[in-house]
Amino acid sequence: MRKKILALFLLGMVNFIHSQDHYPRDYFINPLEIPLVLSGTFGELRSNHFHAGLDIKTQQQEGFKVIASAEGYVSRINVSLWGYGNALYITHPNGYTTVYAHLKEFSPEIDAYVRKQQYAKESFTIRLYPQLNDLKLKQGDMIALSGNSGSSGGPHLHFEIRDAKSNILNPMLFGIKIPDHKNPTIQSAFTYTQNDSAQVNQSNKTVQLVINRQPDGDLLANKIFAHGTIGFGINAFDRLDGSLNRNGLYELEMEVNGNKVFEFTANRFSFDESRLINSYIDYERLDLLNQRVQKCFIEHEINNLSLYKKVVGNGYVQIKDSMEYTVSIIARDFEGNNTKLIIPVKGRKDSILIQKSIKKTPYFFRAKEVNQIRDSLVTVYFPKNTFYEDLYFDFSYNNGVAKLHNSSVPVHGSFKLSFDVSSYSEDELKQMHIAKKNQHGKLNYVSTTRKDNSLYTLSKNLGEYTLVSDNEPPNVSAIGFKDGDWLTKFNTIKVKIHDKGSGIKSYRGTIDGQWVRMAFNPKNNVLTYDFSDKILEGTLHNLQVVVTDNVNNKTTFTSTFNKKN
Repeated sequence: MRKKILALFLLGMVNFIHSQDHYPRDYFINPLEIPLVLSGTFGELRSNHFHAGLDIKTQQQEGFKVIASAEGYVSRINVSLWGYGNALYITHPNGYTTVYAHLKEFSPEIDAYVRKQQYAKESFTIRLYPQLNDLKLKQGDMIALSGNSGSSGGPHLHFEIRDAKSNILNPMLFGIKIPDHKNPTIQSAFTYTQNDSAQVNQSNKTVQLVINRQPDGDLLANKIFAHGTIGFGINAFDRLDGSLNRNGLYELEMEVNGNKVFEFTANRFSFDESRLINSYIDYERLDLLNQRVQKCFIEHEINNLSLYKKVVGNGYVQIKDSMEYTVSIIARDFEGNNTKLIIPVKGRKDSILIQKSIKKTPYFFRAKEVNQIRDSLVTVYFPKNTFYEDLYFDFSYNNGVAKLHNSSVPVHGSFKLSFDVSSYSEDELKQMHIAKKNQHGKLNYVSTTRKDNSLYTLSKNLGEYTLVSDNEPPNVSAIGFKDGDWLTKFNTIKVKIHDKGSGIKSYRGTIDGQWVRMAFNPKNNVLTYDFSDKILEGTLHNLQVVVTDNVNNKTTFTSTFNKKN
């Protein structure tokens, strides 16, 4: 009998272990030696992606010491003008990798390793993969100074933890503690009908609910009258202690009459699925009103996000005539603080007074099939699963502008847009590129490739595209010095580069004919060379900076300066 009980106990323990994710909670330490305050949480809703880590505030300044969260070795180094900017990846003996991004500069040992490779390749931007014994680290070793490099919107440290399969994990699961005593805020709530026969308050369109705050802080919506298959969504955020930033939710749940039918939890996801955020949110509302509404239902078949923990019936609610329902939506943060919205629903089949309208066009696209448009001068090719759902596609080509539907429809995969340029001369084509018009009417360069008699681009954004010529070379100017100056007391030499047409593609700086490492900050368009990088021989020196734009217009800037070592 005792053996049987023991066997059942062990079986229960095995099931318990395999039913939960277990992470070492005392393995990683905080990557900064200052109190941790967040400007961004894991899984937070961003443009076309879920946020992949924690954004840690650095008191609106750069230069705080960044330390290794655990022992390991530097397995990857990125120096990029965009994205993560200066970034380090540390692989640890337990199989996890930590990532530190938007750094100002690396530690002296790491910088010496990077500098050697940059000079060997004569490139400031670089991606390196050191070997196991190249850059070993102990827990707490300084690896960098915090900064604002890449596509950062301000000084902070972006910190990630990834598993051996490169899945991104919520660092808070590992015991990274962030003080948080505030309940999430639910700003607004909406209902959605699944088909033409469903209705809410006699409307087949999206309906915003009237919600009222209760004395206990939770919310109660006015009763709605509905029939058919409907879904719910909320616009919500969370604030942590010491910060006014509107951060993301950790968990979103929905219950119907006490039964859980939907659960979204920001624990883990892969980069491959991150763009599915455009199916998870009400993308049209984001485009038109800049509101991120999280849907408590799965609208599209392509949406297989691993962030969904439990979904019954795709999260939709079947409302029957004369039946009463209580829908509860709970927004929760990592510390368990929560806000609940109660929505009373009465089943009532009425006549539908407000019906969704669909603009029919000559182009009906099926999402699971290849779709293609051929005009006299424009061809657009959409591979399978470019779109999340079937749609009537609005296309026109007038006065040289190709209108591809509108920006309110999300695109999951890249499509190919081609312009026939056989009528242009070779000289004209040298400075020609494709541009996309933004919401203010400004034309922005998009990556353009020439093939035979066509120019094409690959894009994931609908909107208006046209051909543009850029005949103006970039501008290059000295900052704080002029030709022939003595720069003995200068630690750096700086030049400003700018291109108002297609944008800067590349630059190359030399002193006395030798390539030098010039760091480019695209936020202020400044190139900087640090004189400590290399000992210059002699006193008189020649600086040359060659800047090329995206259609190969080129500017060469030259200047002499004097400097004693």
